[in-house]
Amino acid sequence: MLQAGIVGLPNVGKSTLFNALTAQEAALAANYPFATIEPNVGVVAVPDERLPVLERMNKAQRVVPATVEFVDIAGLVRGASKGEGLGNQFLANIRETDAVIQVVRCFEDENIVHVEGSVNPIRDIETIQIELALADLASVEKRRDKAQRGAKSGDKTAKAELEVLDKILPILEEGRPARAVELSKEEQLILKQFFLLTSKPTIYAANVDEETLLNPDENPHVKTVKEHAAQENAEVVIICAKLEAELVALEETERKEFLNDLGVTSSGVDKLIKSAYKMLGLMSYLTAGEKEVRAWTIPAGTKAPQAASVIHSDIERGFIRAEIVSYDDLISAGSEKEAKEKGLTRLEGKDYIMQEGDIVNFRFNV
Repeated sequence: MLQAGIVGLPNVGKSTLFNALTAQEAALAANYPFATIEPNVGVVAVPDERLPVLERMNKAQRVVPATVEFVDIAGLVRGASKGEGLGNQFLANIRETDAVIQVVRCFEDENIVHVEGSVNPIRDIETIQIELALADLASVEKRRDKAQRGAKSGDKTAKAELEVLDKILPILEEGRPARAVELSKEEQLILKQFFLLTSKPTIYAANVDEETLLNPDENPHVKTVKEHAAQENAEVVIICAKLEAELVALEETERKEFLNDLGVTSSGVDKLIKSAYKMLGLMSYLTAGEKEVRAWTIPAGTKAPQAASVIHSDIERGFIRAEIVSYDDLISAGSEKEAKEKGLTRLEGKDYIMQEGDIVNFRFNV
């Protein structure tokens, strides 16, 4: 399963957010650095408003949502790339993740100590960014020496690698992330082979107070985070980790009422989970019947037979056709029967690329 790692400086709300994401008190949320030492892992359901609708339509016995895995990684401090604090462990843990969610403190609270002594989200972002860039710089320099030798001997692959490395190197030397470099699709494929920390897709979770939730753009800290993210192809999600942790204790209807009273349409955690799922390059197709309504996770761009293998390898092996109706078409028709009568259901073959929200019945023979 692909993982999104939650990172940040100590005391920015990482473990509080992780607890809210996983709806458990697995992570010790404490007001001191390094409350999280071993990375906590949580498998989280991806919010999907389509599932309860299909559940009612099919009178289904159970509903199974898609899931995504989050890892709460130890807080980082300056000097991590040289092994300071829990630096070596931090870098090893983040290297194993597929995407990064950096929690950035955008609220003032004199009762919660900031490791740097004051609230400055850009400084915090750059602290982590520089440490990751320094770690990447060391591996890029080694890789470049090898590519340079290969390029001199006429190796075309080494030459292509060297061209990409020469574009990345000056960016890393400035303490900026590799993902900020403009690369062609071919160059991006080469970059992926380097497994750089700063090339991982990134979301900045701007952790605000309750007052900021209604008008986040009026918060100067949030504004600077958004401006910074825009420069490096990163996304920003506004979240109040403290509020989200409190929402965990409420029933679903109570949560909705509470958010409505605040004037907020949806939970920040829900937005973050959906953003992480998409950022990991994942999508869902759906199956629906009396026994079960389920969201199946596949990489975006997956063809029908490979999507079928997620259910069972026999379905891929004996794949004949995929009977598909889009969720929107099914809802507009009112029922599966009506969708068929209106010609909204279609048969697709082996080359069909699955689309988000396809409701599928695979035909197969083994």
